[in-house]
Amino acid sequence: MLLAAAVAVVGNAHAGATVNFGEDKSVSVGFGMRESYTSTKDGAPNGTDRSSDFNLDSARLFLGASLNKNIKGMLNTEWDGDKIRILDAAGQFAILPELNIWAGRLLSPSDRANMAGPYYSLGGGYWAGVASRYGYNGGIFRGRDDGVVVWGAVAEGKLGYSFGVFEGHTFGIGSMTQSQAKAAGVKADDSLMYAGRLQYDFWDAEPGYYGTGNYLGSADILSIGVAGRYQKDGILTVAKSGKYSSYNVDFLMEKRVKGSGAFALEAAWYDYNTDNIIKSEQGKAYSAGASWIFEEKAGWGKFQPFVRWQKFAADTDIDTKQYDAGVNYIIDGYNAQLSAVYSKTKMTKAADTDKFSVTLQLQF
Repeated sequence: MLLAAAVAVVGNAHAGATVNFGEDKSVSVGFGMRESYTSTKDGAPNGTDRSSDFNLDSARLFLGASLNKNIKGMLNTEWDGDKIRILDAAGQFAILPELNIWAGRLLSPSDRANMAGPYYSLGGGYWAGVASRYGYNGGIFRGRDDGVVVWGAVAEGKLGYSFGVFEGHTFGIGSMTQSQAKAAGVKADDSLMYAGRLQYDFWDAEPGYYGTGNYLGSADILSIGVAGRYQKDGILTVAKSGKYSSYNVDFLMEKRVKGSGAFALEAAWYDYNTDNIIKSEQGKAYSAGASWIFEEKAGWGKFQPFVRWQKFAADTDIDTKQYDAGVNYIIDGYNAQLSAVYSKTKMTKAADTDKFSVTLQLQF
């Protein structure tokens, strides 16, 4: 009944609707979608012409509830191309402004790109998975995991922290889950994964657990973050088991220029270690990007041209590089925008791939 009432008013709401049922008691609902058109070189069935494809990249339902000022919850779903699946499901306990505990299924602490995801990154951000290799590379669904995280911000909100303990085995590529390993007779410990992130904001403070990849000219940001995750026997194969670890440093600077717009620079470095078991996913990765958003509107929104570079150097001596150049048309922040991007991907001993895509993103 409560959900039906919330759905009834969502059409008139901005970025989600909230129905209140008493002091600090409420239910909220919203949804988001990303639809794209892509043309890929030699992507047609004949292998020589360009492909021409429309695709629903994402369709999400966002549900939230508040029991009181300290106890809340979230339930988010995502369409996986075939059916609706649980994305996030967690209880949220706000003990103090500086101390929160979330328990359930959610993203474990990691780099800015992964925490921002496809909806809150520059032109879709890392989602190709070249440098930031979490997302689709394993886990329960879209890189989520089951566990508990403690997070907050101190020093007037400038120093953000998050530390958690999770089921792990989120690596996925070439590796088995615990149940698969047990069925295959692999001998390994049932150890948990530990993940953490520290971030310091020198200018404006950034609130919340999930990050934002770009503030679209709404804030002055100078931030450095470090993150890491570790699991003993986090890599499980029939032949061998070993530890999994990853570490990264990321940087974001955004500065508003009065009367003109705002520029942004971002960069990140990654180290992935699979204990020399799956070397195709072991190595160093790098990413960098730059953007400019015009202050003056052009019609409904503002233009934001951007460029981005990513590289993953695997220990197999196979490098993957991707170059992106595009422009966003920002109508209503991350709730309504159009993106046009040209991408070129180069891989050692493989043919280059280039594609052009136009993506519509809406959130209600």
